[in-house]
Amino acid sequence: MSSRRFIALGTASQVPTRERNHNGYFLRWDAEGFLFDPGEGTQRQMIFADVTASQITKIFITHFHGDHCLGLSGVLQRISLDRVPHDVQIFYPSSGEKYLDNLTNSSIYYNVANIEKVPLAKEGVVFRSADYVIESYKLEHSAESWGYRIKENDSVTLLPEKLEEFGIRGRDAGKLKAEGEIEIGGKTISVNQCGIEKRGQSFAFVMDTRLCANAFRLAKDVDVLVCESTYLQAETAEAISHGHLTAAQAAQIASDSNANLLVLTHFSQRYQNIQDFVTEAKKIHYNSIAVKDGDFVDFPKRK
Repeated sequence: MSSRRFIALGTASQVPTRERNHNGYFLRWDAEGFLFDPGEGTQRQMIFADVTASQITKIFITHFHGDHCLGLSGVLQRISLDRVPHDVQIFYPSSGEKYLDNLTNSSIYYNVANIEKVPLAKEGVVFRSADYVIESYKLEHSAESWGYRIKENDSVTLLPEKLEEFGIRGRDAGKLKAEGEIEIGGKTISVNQCGIEKRGQSFAFVMDTRLCANAFRLAKDVDVLVCESTYLQAETAEAISHGHLTAAQAAQIASDSNANLLVLTHFSQRYQNIQDFVTEAKKIHYNSIAVKDGDFVDFPKRK
C-alpha cells in the first residue's frame, strides 16, 4: 500500500444523494492523516474506508457551509471518545470562529480531545515541519473559503559511486546531506556533486470557488490536485453565479498550472453519471479522474 493515499469519503455538493455522501476526504501522508471538509455522515464513511479517529492528525475546513463541516461535531466527539493521545490541529477561516465553537459544543459529551485551533487570517505558510510545508490561500466563493497546499521538502539522493569518488564515508555522508557541503582533504564538496535532486511530492485541495488566481497558485506543479467540479460546462453561468467550477474549468486550472493528476469531486445532485465530468475534463487535461464515495487514489510515482 502506498504511504500517500487520497480517500474520497463523500463526493456530494450541498446535499447527500442515494449514491453520494456529503463531502469528506482523507489523505494518508506517511505517518500523518489529514481530514478535509467533514460533512454530515463523515464518521460513518470513515468506518467503510477503514479510517480511524486515531489516524487523524490534522483537520482542514475550507469554509463553513454545512456540506463541508456538519460532520465535524461527530468526528471531534469520536476523537475524544477514543482517547486519541496526540494533538489534532484544526485549520479553518478565522471569520468562522463562532461556527467552529458551535460545532465543537453542539451536544453533551466528555471532552478530553487535544485540539489545537489554527485560525486562518493571513495567506501563505500556515504550518511547517522538518519534512513538509502547508500553505493556504483564499478562494472566491459565496462564503469565505480557503484552499490548501501540502508540499514535501525537496531532497537529494546520494550516489554511492560519487561518495566513493570523493572519499566520503560513514557519518560524513550524513553530514553532507544535512549541511549541504563538507570539507574532505582540504577541499569543499557540495551535496550536488554527490547526488541527484529528488523533488518533494505535493498535493492541493481546491474546493468551492470560482476561477481565481489563487486556485492556480495552489495547483502549481502539484502531483495530485483535488478540485471541485460542481457543474458541467453547459451550466457555466450558473457555476459562476454560485461561486463554483465546472469540470472544464477544473481541468483548465490543472492544465495551466502543470498539475499531474486531477481528481474531480463535489458533484451537484442533478448529475447521475460522473463519467461525463471525466469526458469533459480530459479534453483539456488528459490525466483526469472523477471519484465516487469510497474510492482511493495513490500518489503517482515520482519521475
